[in-house]
Amino acid sequence: MKHPAKPLATVLSFLSILLLSFLPFMASASEVSTGWLTDPKHPPLSVRLMLTGETDPQAKTVEGLLEVQLDGDWKTYWRSPGEGGVAPSLDWSKSENLNQVEWHWPIPGRYAFMGVETLGYKDRVVFPLTIHVNNMQEPVWFLGTLTMPSCTNICVLNDYELSLTFQPDQLDLSEQALHLYNQGISQVPRPSNTVEVMGAFWDQAKEIAIFQISRPQGWKNPDVFVDSSSDELKNFIFDTPNIRVNGDTITASFKVTNWLEPIDLHNRALPLVITDQNLATELQATLGNEPLKGLQDKGLLTIMVIALLGGLILNIMPCVLPVLGMKLSSVISTQGLEKQQIRGQFLASAAGILVSFWLLALFLAALKLSGQALGWGIQFQNPYFIGAMVLVTAVFAANMMGLFEIQLSSNTSTWLASKGDNSYAGHFIQGMFATLLATPCSAPFLGTAVAFALGADYIVLFLVFTALAIGMAIPWLLIASFPQLASLLPKPGRWMNTVKTLFGFMMLATSLWLLSLITSFVGAAATLIIGVIFVIGLLWRLGKTKGSRSVVMTLAFLSFVSAAGLLLSFTNGRLSPKPAAEISWQPLKTESIQGAVQQGKTVFVDITAGWCITCKANKVGVLQREPVYSQLHADNLIAMQGDWTQPSEYVTNFLQSYGRYGVPFNVVYGPGAPDGIELPVILTSDAVIKAIEQARGHSQ
Repeated sequence: MKHPAKPLATVLSFLSILLLSFLPFMASASEVSTGWLTDPKHPPLSVRLMLTGETDPQAKTVEGLLEVQLDGDWKTYWRSPGEGGVAPSLDWSKSENLNQVEWHWPIPGRYAFMGVETLGYKDRVVFPLTIHVNNMQEPVWFLGTLTMPSCTNICVLNDYELSLTFQPDQLDLSEQALHLYNQGISQVPRPSNTVEVMGAFWDQAKEIAIFQISRPQGWKNPDVFVDSSSDELKNFIFDTPNIRVNGDTITASFKVTNWLEPIDLHNRALPLVITDQNLATELQATLGNEPLKGLQDKGLLTIMVIALLGGLILNIMPCVLPVLGMKLSSVISTQGLEKQQIRGQFLASAAGILVSFWLLALFLAALKLSGQALGWGIQFQNPYFIGAMVLVTAVFAANMMGLFEIQLSSNTSTWLASKGDNSYAGHFIQGMFATLLATPCSAPFLGTAVAFALGADYIVLFLVFTALAIGMAIPWLLIASFPQLASLLPKPGRWMNTVKTLFGFMMLATSLWLLSLITSFVGAAATLIIGVIFVIGLLWRLGKTKGSRSVVMTLAFLSFVSAAGLLLSFTNGRLSPKPAAEISWQPLKTESIQGAVQQGKTVFVDITAGWCITCKANKVGVLQREPVYSQLHADNLIAMQGDWTQPSEYVTNFLQSYGRYGVPFNVVYGPGAPDGIELPVILTSDAVIKAIEQARGHSQ
């Protein structure tokens, strides 16, 4: 069967080759350009393709440019156009003797219209092109379709057919094209040895990408763009960055949105374009999960002072209250001892505190090195640690209540007495024990110090924890420095047994509370059985050593405490406008927060843990009481809660997005505070109400 189209195709091919063989001679005598091209349907935009005449025979490249002229307020777009718009594109697939067209993009401008920001160019823009050819000795037929968008309050998409024929090794330099090319290439980012990305962090909770970028020369008017033109990132929108300048370092924070897929940029490498006066460079940064240092404005000395205060305040937190009995007994028992012995005993306690904080720092450093979750009190997420603490507190409680005494041999007692330091080991253990009991508590200044330490290097981590230890040990160090203070207390007597028994009961309550924490791991039934066995054993030992009267008094005490608790709860509910029922918490869902805020709602987030005593105090003293209780039940408020009782990467990421490493943590979002208002560690009704009103956008 004959094909009538073949002779026609042969003729056309011959004519094309003949035309290509003559056009290079024309190119050497005149400027190689398409001339200005305009679509009659859209006259505000004109384009032209030009060659500079510069070539590189080794690389097989020819330099050219695409010039775009825009009238009035019309603009076109960068390769990453922003929230709206389409990037220009060039299809050169029909060209001959052409391998690739490399498009160079000048720094764009930012343009906002009705709340939507786009990135692009106005008036005139020159895009330098590097044309890669297959054979420098053969003619090139550049045949391409340029799709060029342009917008004002409306958008138009036009196609322009670009046709250019030239002989690469016979081009003459064009002065006009070289001038335009140099104008365009001067605006294109280039590598720089002076700009460095110091850190990059993906805040999953807030869906914010944060970069820290340094430049020894400092910054004047910096800007940062994220190039999302790749297939991986094309659906992601990076809002206008919030840029803070601190000396030679800038911190750029981008809010990220994506309407088509879940947002998670952790471990993603993002291309950055960084500009300033006389600077335009491109870098890549991989987003990590370790928060950047948010306290750069605070020097290490300031943080050390904050840590000292945080450690000192721990002494009056309810977590450490049961240890007060041991403290009091230690001070009173020093009566009649030499000053040197008193000093040694209290220095031993301080040493116990210091060693405990060092062990905590070592534990957290190991977690940090292995990439595990970090946090103050995080060891209480381990049931084995809680079980060990139950046993230790029970032993201390029984000892303080006089249920057993450790009997030493006569030789050992004589040796210890001759050394005069028979209580040094006990004081050391007291110091360590006080530290362990302090870890479920958060205190003012403590969170700031711990957050800085865990975000810094390992040396700073140990320095800050040393300052925390010294702060907590100040009461012991005070008596060690001035032993005569011990003589101001009452003389030892029978009253000491009563006080020790009272603090023994407090320690016993601590033991039972710790036992209740195991419920999250083994269930309520198993915990109840363990608790009943524990109490029966305690009462049996109490009856054997103290008699039946002590058993009756203990049962009466426990009954009284239970009845008082029930009565208090009942009274609180009766006196409040609303019954103090449990707040209707929704599980923490960070992806729902911004959507709720956009609907005009307020979101109150409470990050808590069953082992956190400060969390309990906030709940009973503020959240479950008026006027906060009614606010948390308002129709336009969503109460979210994240539970950190057991390990939770989701909750940990949320905490760390705010530079926090412990609980409690509370933050309020709303139309007036879309990025959230952080509340203090120890809540007050005024602070909570003020934050809620501010988040709603109401003036206070």
